[in-house]
Amino acid sequence: MLLNLSIRDFAIVDALDLEFDRAFTSLTGETGAGKSILIDALALALGERADATMVRPGAERAEVVAEFAIERLPGVQAWLRENELEGDPGRLLLRRVADRNGRSRAFINGTAATVQQMSAVSESLIDIHGQHAHQSLVRGEAQRAILDAHAGLAPLAREVGTAWKAWQSLVKARAEYETNAAARNAEREQVAWQVEELRKLAPKPGEWDEVSAEQSRLAHAAGLLEGAQAAVDALSESETAAASAVSATIARLRSLVDYDAGLKEPLALLESAEAQLAEAAHALRHYADRVELDPARLADVERRVEALHSTARRLRTLPEALPELLERLVARLDELEVASNLDALVAQEKEARTRYEERARTLSAQRKTAAAKLSKDVTAAMRELAMAGGRFSAALRAIEGGSAQGDEAVEFLVSANPGQEPRPLAKVASGGELSRISLAIQVITSKAAAVPTMIFDEVDSGIGGAVAEIVGRKLRALGRERQVLCVTHLPQVAAQADHQWSVAKATANGAVRSSVAVLDAPARVEELARMLGGTRITATTRKHAAEMLGAREAAKP
Repeated sequence: MLLNLSIRDFAIVDALDLEFDRAFTSLTGETGAGKSILIDALALALGERADATMVRPGAERAEVVAEFAIERLPGVQAWLRENELEGDPGRLLLRRVADRNGRSRAFINGTAATVQQMSAVSESLIDIHGQHAHQSLVRGEAQRAILDAHAGLAPLAREVGTAWKAWQSLVKARAEYETNAAARNAEREQVAWQVEELRKLAPKPGEWDEVSAEQSRLAHAAGLLEGAQAAVDALSESETAAASAVSATIARLRSLVDYDAGLKEPLALLESAEAQLAEAAHALRHYADRVELDPARLADVERRVEALHSTARRLRTLPEALPELLERLVARLDELEVASNLDALVAQEKEARTRYEERARTLSAQRKTAAAKLSKDVTAAMRELAMAGGRFSAALRAIEGGSAQGDEAVEFLVSANPGQEPRPLAKVASGGELSRISLAIQVITSKAAAVPTMIFDEVDSGIGGAVAEIVGRKLRALGRERQVLCVTHLPQVAAQADHQWSVAKATANGAVRSSVAVLDAPARVEELARMLGGTRITATTRKHAAEMLGAREAAKP
């Protein structure tokens, strides 16, 4: 349950610290005093969208902190553990800060969190029924969601939706196969031919560079051999060989070096050159011995080069890229073989359809039972709300072929008076009737809710008198099972509350401020008298207010 709410610089609220009780608490006050602002502030702490208008004029940021008791909410405790957001045992602290630029930050138990995490955990804490809730009730998707949530069918409905999407995906795949079969078969034939040709050629990684180099070498073998032999002759074997000339020069310098030490350095350089010339001549002889004039091998290599080059040209790629192309084409051929298996696609589609139909049948059966019970309970609640001949029906309309929501749509039908045929809720003319029907649905569905706290924000608009008293009694009865807060302008509803707060606004130093007072019994009489009599409170209105509170006390179980 909600324990505390701290608000700073939110709208017209500068600072409020509120402690909440169990049972049913009513929030009253004049129009514009800020009753609904408190609910808006709490909604911010629960993960609602933030904007700059929430920040009080003149302030830099708005801050809302809500504290909850979660001892009896094992699911919330488990979620906090899983997300490493635990705080004090049995307690949960939600904090939201919104600045004047519209940015906001969220904290769970003092740790920075995302707004999505804040929204996720708050779903198990509070259910807020807004004053315009009846407007969303006229939409078919909202009606289906209410029935499924009330009956605990939301998980099953999600399974049905998942099964539907899987089935439709395969239906689409089969249709695409049938539409594109000719093009796909043509592609498969072409890819199969390309794969066969490449497998026959059997190109290897790096082969193109190797055979190109070998072809070049074999094609120029004669020139290479002649050049190597000529170099050997020039270095060491001809009459004018460089080695002989260098050797003679070295001998002459050696005979002179004893007379002038300055010849030592050039002598050493020539001796080194002599050694290098000898090594070069040896290497060239060895090279010439290895050069082969092999026309047969050259022909083989040239045929391989031509095969690789012509295949690459036909397949519009480079010769060195042929091995990688073969891998890609083999993978694509495998894909086309699978996609071309119509029998497999049909079997998968049939299996997916069976899964959907099984889950949808189960959902339909449980919806039928839940719809009958909801119809009965809401009809009874309507009749208590001065709609004696009223009738409510949660009708299930079959959807041919099914849908992501199941085999049926949910439509709320209402007959407000005896003898009238039930009509769609969206066509109910009277705003007051629609408001009462909405309240009846909310009260009935809220009884099945797992959340410990429920807030009703002026959902009693459009009613009054004895009906308002009945509404108050229903909220009071609900307060025995849950923590209930209700923003109301009706004294009949407020009088039924176990606790009453008064929200007021005042102007100080040119700024509007909102405040909240917890009312004791005498103060409740004054507040109820104000709600009954407006600006002029008389002894009669005070007496009436006291009687309303007295009647409530007398009716205590």
